Amino acid sequence: MLRSKLDKIAPQHVLERQTAPNGFVNREALDAIGIGSEKLAQAILATYRLLDRIDETLTSDGVEPLCQVVELANLSSMIGNIFGAELAKCSVGLYRRNGPHKFPDLLSVGKGSIEGGIEIKMALGRNKPKGHLVKPGHYLTCRYVLIDEVGMIIAEKADRPKAHKPIFWEIRTGPLTEQHFNVSNTAGDSGKTAVVNEEGMKSLRVVYVDLAMVPGAQRGANWEAYKALVAAGI
Repeated sequence: MLRSKLDKIAPQHVLERQTAPNGFVNREALDAIGIGSEKLAQAILATYRLLDRIDETLTSDGVEPLCQVVELANLSSMIGNIFGAELAKCSVGLYRRNGPHKFPDLLSVGKGSIEGGIEIKMALGRNKPKGHLVKPGHYLTCRYVLIDEVGMIIAEKADRPKAHKPIFWEIRTGPLTEQHFNVSNTAGDSGKTAVVNEEGMKSLRVVYVDLAMVPGAQRGANWEAYKALVAAGI
């Protein structure tokens, strides 16, 4: 398991699907794109509510929750699309949702929005966000985990039938250039992929982190960096 075996139940904010207390950091990075922490929180919670409504419809018809019935890559895309739509709505006229499979996901339409719009990328666990092609621009990268019915992280693929809901654990934002992607198009690959590399991830500013949901051992430089951000309360 990714979390301690001594943990019997997740924190209350996880069970209630609320944003993490003190989870919003580097607020100036959000203000720079016209989406403050309050708007981002609204979009996160609205995404949870809509996903819950979808699950209620599925389970009432005797079908498993969404995170069990769709492929993980498709799940990430669906969450990203819903989150993008909710973020556009919460931006109150600064952004509007672009068409399907069009870059960027959010188009700049109002004064105070970031020029060129925002591309949204989702990734499960500690995976780095990826797309099919290198597309420089301003990004909002979101990483999430799947939790079971008591809010504990689902660590292994074999345990996926226990997966109950997705929950955001990290969001970053900032500009990415061509050098921030690793491109793969090897024989036998599923197709072209452009993964945000380590340099790219470091260039992005962390603007939200849920310390209770960070996957992996709660130790090391990355964990300490997350704790320091939250402790600073900026």
